[in-house]
Amino acid sequence: MHEKNLEVAYLLDYYGGMLTEKQREVVDLYYNEDLSLAEISEHAGITRQGVRDSIKRGEAQLLEMEQKLGLMARIRALEQALEDVVSLSEELERYAADNVYVKPLADLSRRVREAACLTGAKAQEGGAANGV
Repeated sequence: MHEKNLEVAYLLDYYGGMLTEKQREVVDLYYNEDLSLAEISEHAGITRQGVRDSIKRGEAQLLEMEQKLGLMARIRALEQALEDVVSLSEELERYAADNVYVKPLADLSRRVREAACLTGAKAQEGGAANGV
């Protein structure tokens, strides 16, 4: 096979449950365990060509699901938004620390940052529990 599309490994985390068990196993072994087609063939008890075909079908299904549903893109956008909130909150705290008139904002900004960090951590825990 050609160069691996590592995005497929991420898509497997989000949409792997929608593949057949055999497809999910073969794609996982190829992308996450970095096994060769021959090694997967031996492990799965199917031909090397069967492994290649299964991987190609699985990749196509995963890419199609992301194209239609956009779950991974949405989650990445949310993660970026949370990072932006944390960064802006830190900037506001630095500004508020030096400016007597807005010092009350420093506490509020800290609480916003903590909430954003907590939300991000909970999202990661939820993703890990779901195989993400």
